[in-house]
Amino acid sequence: MLIHFHSLFNLFFFFFFSEKKHLKMSQNPHKPHSSEEKLSALEDDEESLDNSEQSVRKRIRQSVPGSHRDDTPKSSPPRPVSVEELMETAKGVTNMALAHEIVVNGDFQIKPAELPEHSLEKKVREIVHKAFWDCLEAQLKEDPPTYDHAIKLLGEIKENLLSFLLPGHTRLRNQIMEVLDLDLIKQEAENGALDIAKLVEFVIGMMGTLCAPARDEEIKKLKDIREIVPLFRAIFSVLDLMKMDMANFAVSSIRPKLMQQSAEYERKKFQEFLEKQPNSLDLVTDWLQEAADDLAKLRYKKLPPSSSAVGAAGGPSALCSTATAIQNQAYLKLLKWDHTNRPFPETVLMDQSRFQEIQLELEQLLVAGTVLLVTFSAAGAALIDVPGFAEKIKTIVKVLLTGMHLPSFNLKESLATIGEKVCAEVNSCLSQHGFAPFTAEKETVLKGQIQAVANPDNTICKLIDSRIQKFLENYLASSHQKAVPTVPGGLGPIQRELEEIAIKYVRLVNYNKMVFSPYYDAVLGKILTKEEPQLVGMPEES
Repeated sequence: MLIHFHSLFNLFFFFFFSEKKHLKMSQNPHKPHSSEEKLSALEDDEESLDNSEQSVRKRIRQSVPGSHRDDTPKSSPPRPVSVEELMETAKGVTNMALAHEIVVNGDFQIKPAELPEHSLEKKVREIVHKAFWDCLEAQLKEDPPTYDHAIKLLGEIKENLLSFLLPGHTRLRNQIMEVLDLDLIKQEAENGALDIAKLVEFVIGMMGTLCAPARDEEIKKLKDIREIVPLFRAIFSVLDLMKMDMANFAVSSIRPKLMQQSAEYERKKFQEFLEKQPNSLDLVTDWLQEAADDLAKLRYKKLPPSSSAVGAAGGPSALCSTATAIQNQAYLKLLKWDHTNRPFPETVLMDQSRFQEIQLELEQLLVAGTVLLVTFSAAGAALIDVPGFAEKIKTIVKVLLTGMHLPSFNLKESLATIGEKVCAEVNSCLSQHGFAPFTAEKETVLKGQIQAVANPDNTICKLIDSRIQKFLENYLASSHQKAVPTVPGGLGPIQRELEEIAIKYVRLVNYNKMVFSPYYDAVLGKILTKEEPQLVGMPEES
């Protein structure tokens, strides 16, 4: 993920200064912010963050839209906003997304922006850079040399080196200030006494002192460059890498603190966005309403009519259980979402790609589980305990289903190929363990069963899918307990992959609940109040 430094620094200053710690990284390497500006911005943030979840709940009561099923008129269109408001809102959403990404993505790293090949922006940048370095080279070749550009570069290098220092690096700071004294350097240049090579040597040595061990090789290469212009270019290139290293170190340092406060921070930013666009929970309302309707239908299918009033006396505990069940059902619906034709609910929008990735993994696992079930059924007990056989089948399925989310993917062709590969693997394994290989008739039946997975109404596929969904539902319901729910029958061969997906999925769901629970409570309060006769009697989660 490519991140603009401006957003990252806003987060760093907020979380580090709140603990009275200072991180000396500038928004612009040439023009760092003053401490007064950072502290001023921080004070505003700290004042606004003093409000807890209770105040958020009070503020959103007026912001949360009612259900679309009410007879009241629909909300008015969003009011026009100024460019300044739009930019401020975009900035807030960017910061919220960045905080969220750092928390939920353990592998998050800042990487340099790579412009597309042959793009206009890249061509313009190359032309401008070439013109600058050509100008520098021309100045240094004059007789006597002109050092205007070189001195400016030394000034930028000085600011970069200072930005890497911690408050306790007094000796290094004094060295940099003394050796790279621009006034003195200008005087030496005017008097023909400037030794650029000596200054550059000091710069490379200081970079070697301040860089991460991973950059030692780049520093060593700098010492082998003799031409001054290529050396300056290489120095700035390594300085950019050092800034990336420092930013990523700051990310790893800030993550524990960010984990504690990010939920409140994201909620605050979302509330600011909601106040500017009051209809920003419409999709969430529809999403939760659909989940409530789904549970109501399931209840009427499973329970006898006489039991409809049983839960009516349950009071608040029954309502609380029902609200939790609706939320869990809503999260399960995200795993069957039509991402092409339907917009994602606002509160889970930042995690849409992650839910989509889990959805794809489950679709692949569904095919693998179905293929394994029909294969073991066809082979009998001969292959069930053969070490590594199930893993080979899962690998075949995973490889051949790569790209199944693309419009050009042909599931029927892939399943036909899977059938061929599986039959070959089965016969090979049977022969190795002294069993008779499949007959041609048996192979045809197995291939047909595998190809039938493409049919949405396939009985075996629907059975495996329902058991996967039930396992995930149980995992959600027991996410705060130490006991892991039992894997349903028939899913044993894919148990490890299913549990890995469940852990990732539940972690995502629990964090989303932590951030947006006040909004869900407000929406569900209206839904449950309106539909209490139908929903209160729902059985409690186990």
